[in-house]
Amino acid sequence: MLVNQDTTATVNRAGGLRRRSLLGVAAVLVAMPVSGRAFAGASQAEASQADAAATIKQFNAALLATMKAGGQTDFTHRFQALAPAVDKAFDLPDVLAISVGPSWASLSPDQQARLLDAFGRYTVASYVANFDSYSGQTFTVSAETRALDAGRVVVSSSIKPVNGDATALDYVMKQTQSGWKVVDVLAAGSISRVAVQRSDFRHLLSKGGGDALVASLQRKAADLSGGEPA
Repeated sequence: MLVNQDTTATVNRAGGLRRRSLLGVAAVLVAMPVSGRAFAGASQAEASQADAAATIKQFNAALLATMKAGGQTDFTHRFQALAPAVDKAFDLPDVLAISVGPSWASLSPDQQARLLDAFGRYTVASYVANFDSYSGQTFTVSAETRALDAGRVVVSSSIKPVNGDATALDYVMKQTQSGWKVVDVLAAGSISRVAVQRSDFRHLLSKGGGDALVASLQRKAADLSGGEPA
């Protein structure tokens, strides 16, 4: 799961002039072609980071639509509407593999496929269940990203009720062949959901292997849906 139920429940209840010597001027003029390339590189980086923020803006818009539909649309239809947005915004295979840990490689292809299906349904069900009503909340996404390491950035986002404080929901993202994808969610700006579920997943795997984890995710998704098909 990539959403903290306690956090989202709270969300539902309720952003001089410097002198230069002639030598210095000459140096700037000589370096102009290189500076041009540097500025081009900076522009490309800024554009790439803007793409990361755009991914979260699109996902937040899908969440907002889910919230607004909560009072008049059943769980199954909201699930079906939100699933493509989750798939587009998140790198679920990578999140699952990291959460499972080294034992992922030892699972059979069939178990991996069943786990990914169960994990995807559980993730979507978690968002549908926790973002299920609308009372004027607004999402904001920072235009600036924070670099973690090569290829990974943090996009700062928050949701604010009409009255009360905003709740931070920051997204760790990496660049993939399909664009920027979410690989972790930082609840309250620092609590890694992947780290939390890694502990849960590994406990289940140590007790009953891949089948036990599949069964647990399927059961949780069913509980979140209130028995409706998801």
